[in-house]
Amino acid sequence: METLDTKPWWKYGHAWLVISGPLIVVIASFITLYLAITRPDPVTDNDYYRHGIEINKTLNEKGDSLAPAAQARNHALTGFKPRPGNLANH
Repeated sequence: METLDTKPWWKYGHAWLVISGPLIVVIASFITLYLAITRPDPVTDNDYYRHGIEINKTLNEKGDSLAPAAQARNHALTGFKPRPGNLANH
């Protein structure tokens, strides 16, 4: 005759192995939620759009330093900086 093992579920090691994975994820999600609520996002504190507009204005003022891609490629290969408007070497 067979005897049934009637120990409670918490005394089996494989039960804790199965439970530990999801339990760790739940605990980590609560820690992440706490950090998200208590620490503000630094990106939203800055006016990044206005800062980007100012960068674009500065780049537009430098006209000749922003050569087209073909001229920049040729300059990188040969060391010769073409005159603005000269696209003969593309």
